[in-house]
Amino acid sequence: MRVLSWHVHGSWSTSFLAGDHDHLVPVVPGRGPDGRGRAATWDWPASVVERTPEQLRALAADGGIDVVVLQRPHELDLLTRWTGLVAGKDVPAVYVEHNTPSGPAATTRHPCADVDEVARGQVPVVHVTAFNDLMWDCGTARTLVVDHGVADPGHLWTGTAAHVGAVVNDPVRRWRVVGTDVLLRVAHAVPVEVYGMGVTGLAEHLGDAAGTVLHEDVPQAQMHRMLARARAYLHPFRWTSLGLSLLEAMALGLPVLALGTTETPAAVPPGAGVVSNRPDELVAAARRWLADPDEARAYGDAARAHVLARYSLAEFLLRWDTTLQEVTS
Repeated sequence: MRVLSWHVHGSWSTSFLAGDHDHLVPVVPGRGPDGRGRAATWDWPASVVERTPEQLRALAADGGIDVVVLQRPHELDLLTRWTGLVAGKDVPAVYVEHNTPSGPAATTRHPCADVDEVARGQVPVVHVTAFNDLMWDCGTARTLVVDHGVADPGHLWTGTAAHVGAVVNDPVRRWRVVGTDVLLRVAHAVPVEVYGMGVTGLAEHLGDAAGTVLHEDVPQAQMHRMLARARAYLHPFRWTSLGLSLLEAMALGLPVLALGTTETPAAVPPGAGVVSNRPDELVAAARRWLADPDEARAYGDAARAHVLARYSLAEFLLRWDTTLQEVTS
């Protein structure tokens, strides 16, 4: 199939684009949010090609778009303005919901729930976790869950560095949502290295945790090698969908320290890490693993085994093939 999708979430797209389809990714001058084109820090296959809005309109006129994968509410309108096609009417489409509700947890209406084609089930809403499916009010829309899948980066964990690693994008702007306050609390107790976009903004908030090391927007493969030196992985997120960085860290062989919120308890089973809503318990486990690399290794081995079985890339791509075939049949 020729699949049109916007470059919104780089890690998720890296898994999604690994399948056998041909992918069209919009690109605009300046590579703004509605046309980032191909990723600069992820390795995407040659089957992913950039197309301008004008090129997409020409393709649409020739029937050259088989299915559209939408990820943001305004893409419904963007699709029509750029191509003349209405999702679910003129072209098969699905809407992927990556996030937890940003309003009241159990009563927030999904922004697409009342769009005619969505409400009638012509554009199903695909949630990336069962927790998201549970919490969003999608009205009469047809919903399904396609869990994340991650490519196996290899068992790279060495744990030779006596620190904890974390991956958090925009930790200052998203503060409590991504658990930046919890991250800093841990960083005051044990050494922490933080990776992600916008992490340098944390520098002015470190206080006496000034020994924390910040790594700004490191390419994925390089970040994996660097992260694998950490003794353990910290996932301080309070209220976001299940982070792919968590699953990638587990696949590397890192033991996990995580808050027990959203989908995390299902992703990190006993033996793969310590899941607790008490930050002091996460600190205690971090200190224990810093003193006992063998215990950390055992937890990390269990984490890797679980994520490769539960979140395999092959299963993810198979589920998506099935979903795309259903909406285009």
